[in-house]
Amino acid sequence: MSCEGSGRGGGARASANMAASLDDDLELNNQDYYSLLNVRKEATLEELKASYRRLCMLYHPDKHRDIELKSQAEQLFNQVRQAYEVLSDEHSRAIYDIFGKKGLEVEGWEVVERKRTPAEIREEYERLQREREERRLQQRTNPKGTISVGVDATDLFDRYDEDFEEMPGGGFPHIEINRMHISQSIEAPLTNSDTAVLSGSLSTHNGNGGGNINMTIRRVTSAKGWGEVEFGAGDILGPLIGLKMFRNITPRSFLTAQGGLQFSPRGLRPSCSLMTARHLDQNTMGYLQWRWGPNSAMTTSLVRDTKSSHFTLALQFGVPHSYLMMSYHYKFQDDDQTKVKGSVKTGWFGTVLEYGAERKISRHSVLSATVSVGVPQGVTLKLKLARSSQTYLFPIHLTDQLLPSAVFYATVGPLLAYMAIHRLVVIPYTKAQKEEELELQRKSSATDIAKKKQEAESAVLLMQESVRRIIEVEESKMGLIILNAWYGKFVSETSHKQEKAKVIDVTVPLQCLVKDSKLILTESSKAGLPGFYDPCVGEEKSLKLLYQFRGVMHQVISADTDPLRIPKQSHRIEPDS
Repeated sequence: MSCEGSGRGGGARASANMAASLDDDLELNNQDYYSLLNVRKEATLEELKASYRRLCMLYHPDKHRDIELKSQAEQLFNQVRQAYEVLSDEHSRAIYDIFGKKGLEVEGWEVVERKRTPAEIREEYERLQREREERRLQQRTNPKGTISVGVDATDLFDRYDEDFEEMPGGGFPHIEINRMHISQSIEAPLTNSDTAVLSGSLSTHNGNGGGNINMTIRRVTSAKGWGEVEFGAGDILGPLIGLKMFRNITPRSFLTAQGGLQFSPRGLRPSCSLMTARHLDQNTMGYLQWRWGPNSAMTTSLVRDTKSSHFTLALQFGVPHSYLMMSYHYKFQDDDQTKVKGSVKTGWFGTVLEYGAERKISRHSVLSATVSVGVPQGVTLKLKLARSSQTYLFPIHLTDQLLPSAVFYATVGPLLAYMAIHRLVVIPYTKAQKEEELELQRKSSATDIAKKKQEAESAVLLMQESVRRIIEVEESKMGLIILNAWYGKFVSETSHKQEKAKVIDVTVPLQCLVKDSKLILTESSKAGLPGFYDPCVGEEKSLKLLYQFRGVMHQVISADTDPLRIPKQSHRIEPDS
């Protein structure tokens, strides 16, 4: 590794070119230097030196006379030395923490100038990421779409059976689609600051429908604001010309202004609106909006969004509607990003109570169901599926009255359907998809894993003499002896019979890390430790140890990335167990 040429010109250009490929290759080409040295990410220079000296004594080529062992020791010694050189240098360590090992392999160290501090390096990386996103935007149209299908199912609950007994098919409720709406938009980046947006929509309701098409040109004028001009045409309302502007007033507040002219058959219909918002604290926003036109109104709202909840309070005075609305979402801290929500809205139109749930069902898909109960609206079940940038809505109107049976079925029906579909369709699909991805990952990393396995086996051979001395010292004082240690994926008694354990014996590598009757492993993947490798790429792994301390047996199982410190009283195996 060479640090020469760090002050050469053209660093920004080299950085920009490299940033486009760094993130794609980072995981495959990166070696965890912290795990190799068995130190914390926040390790001090003294901690790095202590670990480096220990591993140098173990792997120094001059300690081995056998030609093959000497060659293997030289390779491992060079890896340890490279890890120490990178992490002990503040500049190269900052680059490694951000870019990984690949960032250190750039010829001439042209990623950033040598004189920059770690904080400046991180700022440079964030700037390169923004530029990369801009280049990505120029290469895609970012399509967005919404499809809404309204279903009239009031015949399920509101029908009069005696009126249909003599009609053909009268025994079956009549369910029909009474409205549909389709909208789509695409973006076409023109420059880094200009974007064209083309959008259109079609709607039908009880046999009558219409559509419109819009063209918007948006320009980012500065880091504080942007503006856009909109042109539209439709078969009902006529041509439209609009202007919208956004501006950050202060770091904690912004203003949006919008105006438009609608050329309708009834004449020119102008409209405008102003909205200002301010951060009241880290999680709370306050909004104030004024609209003038066909639906004039003044609206104020308070929105508080935290990691575990989302709360909204809104009040509107206007023509034709005035209302008070309050909603609350609770966010579960699980992998499926589950949310439960409820809201109440009351005004001149009546009162509506809504409650529902939302859950992520796949990597790109979110499913939600909401029950709306209102006077005089009745009961409606709203189903929503959001997949990437496409949204599918299915509002199902069940009854115009407040019927307990409709509320019950609207609540329980989707829940039972989801549980059945999730168990019979979603779980098998995601499991098959995950297995396919794991297989692809294994194939792509097979060569690298074979190399790591060979290096681990060589390291174990080089450790034998040191381990023998460590065991002699520990036995003399009834210290810490690693009896058995296994690393990988273990199979429980409840697992499938055809599933096999994928583990490797790491007794020798762990005994080699014992010092003064203590073994300390840091918070990182143990696959990077000397003498270790990954026996099951992409799968959850753990470390299982059986050890003896002061003549007493101990046992512990630790997750792959969890820190571990032994011996501990809680690991002790009682004689009667």
